[in-house]
Amino acid sequence: MSVSGQLADAHRRGWGLVLAAAVRVTRDIDLAEECVQEAYASALATWPVDGVPANPIGWLTTAAKRRAIDGIRREQVYRTKLALLAVPPPPEEPAPDLLGLIFTCCHPALSPEVRPALTLRLVCGVSTAELARAFLVAEPTMAARLTRAKKKITKARISYRMPDATDLPDRLRAVLEVVHLLYTTGHTATTGPALLRNDLADLALYLARTLSELMPDEPETQGLLALLLATDARRATRTDPGGRLIRLEDQDRSRWDWAAIAEADTLIVRALRAGRPDRAGRPGHPGRAGRPGRYTLQAAIAALHAQAPTFEQTDWPQLLRLYGELLTIWPSPVVALNRIVPMSRVHGPEHALRALEVLAHDERLAGYQYLPAIRADLLERLGRHPEAAAAYREALALTTNEPEREFLTRRLDTA
Repeated sequence: MSVSGQLADAHRRGWGLVLAAAVRVTRDIDLAEECVQEAYASALATWPVDGVPANPIGWLTTAAKRRAIDGIRREQVYRTKLALLAVPPPPEEPAPDLLGLIFTCCHPALSPEVRPALTLRLVCGVSTAELARAFLVAEPTMAARLTRAKKKITKARISYRMPDATDLPDRLRAVLEVVHLLYTTGHTATTGPALLRNDLADLALYLARTLSELMPDEPETQGLLALLLATDARRATRTDPGGRLIRLEDQDRSRWDWAAIAEADTLIVRALRAGRPDRAGRPGHPGRAGRPGRYTLQAAIAALHAQAPTFEQTDWPQLLRLYGELLTIWPSPVVALNRIVPMSRVHGPEHALRALEVLAHDERLAGYQYLPAIRADLLERLGRHPEAAAAYREALALTTNEPEREFLTRRLDTA
């Protein structure tokens, strides 16, 4: 791998680790980001001459912390911060520092709309432009949101650490949402030449497992890990050797990760047994009479798909029931849209198309590329090919991921 390639790999795997270490020194996100950017710029100039170090992320961490020390000196508070510098560089695996940074990004003092974007920016180094596309807002709007959030952290003196055990349950919901979003972003990249971002998917899996081990008595930590495992079990079969997208019904199920599917099943059973009424009655947590939480239900849905011997033998009626239960505790328009797929298998594409057209009036789905893509598939199954072609073109206009665009183009050509 070239030096630029190794540096890019260190950026994907290590940005959040290096930033978390710099934040522990500076206690200032903006200054820490500057230090990390300078460290990567230094690597770009140094590594081609001196060679890539054996531990690239450790090298970048040391470089960023040195720049942080210089920044602290410039602010003439170096002596008061000296004790914080006795922190060893993080290992190659994500460390508690990183999880602490995520809890900071998910602090209840920050608005819910900015928490996921701030986490992806600070923990994964996702650019403001990418975030703007992912959250369907203008880039200046996203930049302003991030700036306000970082100022709020400074003004409110939010600490960069794991919360106390008594505060963990109240902070957990936001963190679970962010880790799930992180995985979703890795599972299907918002833009670019590849369907997946394996670095983000791997990081989300690690964080989900860490949360599961940290809070084993919380059913939804088990549910989230089960969801990610059952979904990720198909990773190797989602594209062909050329990177082209393969539909679920066409994937080679013998190549799925059956150990991950079995672990997911065990976790789902554990989450269901541990279910209990939520103290605050909040949606997305186990509710009255031990109702499963959002992630446990999603995990059960993913597991049903994974355990079916063939696509045709999928238990579509059970999937439809599970989606109905999920909508009860999490009334998301995306969940309602996803429910259209099993509905079409149980009640037929005509029935599902009528339900989809009702959903199409929901402004929250405006610009969501999967709505016209699902409409196109239903129309194609009904033999309404000109309408299907129009829907495929609409989906293409909204899609920026190249493998998905190529897949939609293939479907358009045969519609």
